[in-house]
Amino acid sequence: MTRAWVLHPDIRSNPERRLAEHALAEAVSLAHALPELEVVGADIVPLKTVRAGMLFGSGKIDEFKAIFEAQEIELVLVDGPVSPVQQRNLEKAWGVKLLDRTGLILEIFSDRAATREGVLQVEMAALSYQRTRLVRAWTHLERQRGGLGFVGGPGETQIEADRRAIDEQLVRLRRQLDKVVKTRALHRAARAKVPYPIVALVGYTNAGKSTLFNRLTGAEVMAKDMLFATLDPTMRRLQLPDGPEVILSDTVGFISDLPTELVAAFRATLEEVLAADVICHVRDISHSETEEQATDVRTIMASLGVDEDRPSFEVWNKLDLLPASEADAVNARAARDDNVFAISALTGAGMEPLLEAITAELEGARRTEILSLGFADGRKRAWLFEQELVESETQSDTGFDITVRWTTAQQARFEQL
Repeated sequence: MTRAWVLHPDIRSNPERRLAEHALAEAVSLAHALPELEVVGADIVPLKTVRAGMLFGSGKIDEFKAIFEAQEIELVLVDGPVSPVQQRNLEKAWGVKLLDRTGLILEIFSDRAATREGVLQVEMAALSYQRTRLVRAWTHLERQRGGLGFVGGPGETQIEADRRAIDEQLVRLRRQLDKVVKTRALHRAARAKVPYPIVALVGYTNAGKSTLFNRLTGAEVMAKDMLFATLDPTMRRLQLPDGPEVILSDTVGFISDLPTELVAAFRATLEEVLAADVICHVRDISHSETEEQATDVRTIMASLGVDEDRPSFEVWNKLDLLPASEADAVNARAARDDNVFAISALTGAGMEPLLEAITAELEGARRTEILSLGFADGRKRAWLFEQELVESETQSDTGFDITVRWTTAQQARFEQL
């Protein structure tokens, strides 16, 4: 076990800073998500301004140096961005390894990724992150790897050689990832031929999405009280009571200040959300920062291009963790909004009204239209019959007039044929 200490810099000049106690608690939870770490202690460090070279003032650095030596700390986790120069200087001053928030999240993702796509995306994100931190390895750019004797001028610097090696590896990974993404696109195309609507579970990490997924499908997806228990998207068929058969999708959890490298890398794993007919935003209603978490999720969803008109429900989960009086108040608030449902995925409380609403949304979202297809549109006509969307058909001189009943998502899939 690696002995670790968590620090949250509470920067007073940051207008968007979160409540320090909550931010530190989340950082500690992130650290606990790596099984090889033993979190020995954690501190909030108030800062008026950030010191460019060392992040913290000299007094704080000396204070923590004594603590880390006494506690035999091997790894310091800083909950926030740390520049390469700051990281190098702090590691030298304290005699420990140091990871910032981005580095820690990358470590967790690297530890959890299970599918080929997930592994490739994590490797790409980690390389992009490392590329910006090569200054740690070489404190001066003049250090050179000797060039060939007959080539004029000095050899390339070591940092340039390392960057070039990383760039070449990134190109190789992108090619591999492109192949995997094409395979996923083929799988999506295959699913599009089956008339199952998609219901996607989204939400902040550790909101209980996988527990809800397991409750509904009987699957055994890893569901733990831990950040980022689910990384790779999981899909199962689900027969809704008195409703259609659907595909239920469990997705990676969101988190505030998600590293930019990972936003790009994991966009593909969230493509299922873009194709969803109904989105269920699962919230941990027992969490003290549930509103802030919900805002983070909505922001990321908007950045992904999920339109606001997409049918969606808010699922207020973990009622079982609230005292009875608070649970009653939450139930009363949820009852006032047709798109909000208070549940406990663990006990099953409140599930029936949620499933009824999803069924009603999917059935009600269907509308009737008349399409005119030419004789050359045989593939499109066949697809409509495969999907069991055709209510009636008449032949004309130029082709077919077909009456269909479908959802907006089914129409979108039809238009891509």
